[in-house]
Amino acid sequence: MADTNTLGGRLSRYARVGGTGLGLAAQMGAARLFGGGHDKAVGAAQLRAALGGLKGPVMKIAQIISTIPDAVPPEYAAELSQLQANAPAMGWPFVKRRMKAELGPDWEAKYASFEHEAAAAASLGQVHRATTHDGVRVAAKLQYPDMASAVEADLGQLDMMFGLYARFDKSIDTGQIHQELADRLREELDYEHEAKNLALYRAMLEGEAGVHLPEVLPALSSRRLLTMTWLDGRPLLDFKVADLATRNTIAQNLFRAWYLPLHHYGVIHGDPHLGNYTVRDDLSINLLDFGCVRVFPPRFIGGVVDLYRAIQGGDEALAVDAFERWGFTGLSREIIDTLLVWAKFLYGPLLDDRVRVIDASGNPATYGRETAQAVHRRLRELGTVTVPREFVFMDRAAIGLGGVFMHLQAELNWHDMFNEMIDAFPVDKIAAKQAAALSRAGLA
Repeated sequence: MADTNTLGGRLSRYARVGGTGLGLAAQMGAARLFGGGHDKAVGAAQLRAALGGLKGPVMKIAQIISTIPDAVPPEYAAELSQLQANAPAMGWPFVKRRMKAELGPDWEAKYASFEHEAAAAASLGQVHRATTHDGVRVAAKLQYPDMASAVEADLGQLDMMFGLYARFDKSIDTGQIHQELADRLREELDYEHEAKNLALYRAMLEGEAGVHLPEVLPALSSRRLLTMTWLDGRPLLDFKVADLATRNTIAQNLFRAWYLPLHHYGVIHGDPHLGNYTVRDDLSINLLDFGCVRVFPPRFIGGVVDLYRAIQGGDEALAVDAFERWGFTGLSREIIDTLLVWAKFLYGPLLDDRVRVIDASGNPATYGRETAQAVHRRLRELGTVTVPREFVFMDRAAIGLGGVFMHLQAELNWHDMFNEMIDAFPVDKIAAKQAAALSRAGLA
């Protein structure tokens, strides 16, 4: 049975978050707004340590806030961006209690072996290596306790943080951002839903030799426990100093793993974090973690492609129509021109018909930041812009994936790869293909 969202749980969470992470965040905000003294490097390290110890969705929220241009100083952005990858694990007593609650008092007998130490830990849960009685090596992903209450409490704190932010910066209306985050975080608590997301990706990427996905073991899974086959692979960053041909092959496989589901099915993996990929000996990739998956209406994907075509052909009328299909409303000519600056940055490598790196700056941590800050400042001057829900994870994923490609310093013709992708499957066919894949995965 899943954890419930309780008043007591939320109050406990408010106390812990307010007394540690957000207390430091408030200190930072006061220094920013009123010019008080504040050691940013020390404060940023303290904030990361406090939030990492708390567990839960506040870490994901902090990561996303760190990407909002000019919302936090660079010292904070650098620390907060590391939270999910380096979260400290919970100990064996917790593991035994949780596993007993999910699989019964004889849970250990259902595995041939189960490692006491976590192999990985993230914001909502941790992963343990195990082996089944028929010799299959598996990954047991176990959710932390009281996450339902934590999600609601942290979303409440996010409301407060956005409210404070809006007091000194009204250029972005955060209402849709909050709702999108809320919906996706609530979905991530349901590991049965994540199992269906994984089935969806297996259906979409079937036949892609360069991409591998785990298989779920339903008998050893529940709403808070997800047992999947273990996929051997090395961290992507191990290949930063590999030869160019190796790095290019990995980047090509990543490109197809991300863009094919989006442009053929209208589905996006909304968390392109470095830890969600590993690389096999043959340079094919393992795609991991399917908690944050977004299914877009076909009209939105049509807007994504048409915005690309509009920039490519200098067609302003088509660009306006595309932005409206993205969900932007009430846009003046000046705001459209400003948003096009950001769109041209995102689409830039895809428009440039030559072999090149994604970005020449050489710093994945700041990828897109200067452009975003310039756009943000201009939007502040022009007035409030309501960001559509669909844009939230689309933007996050595109920037995150670009950062991954920057780590690899791959040199490819991104234009050719992208156009091959969108030309191979017209937008008007997405609806039928999407419906079939969702039905096959049990998500229809």
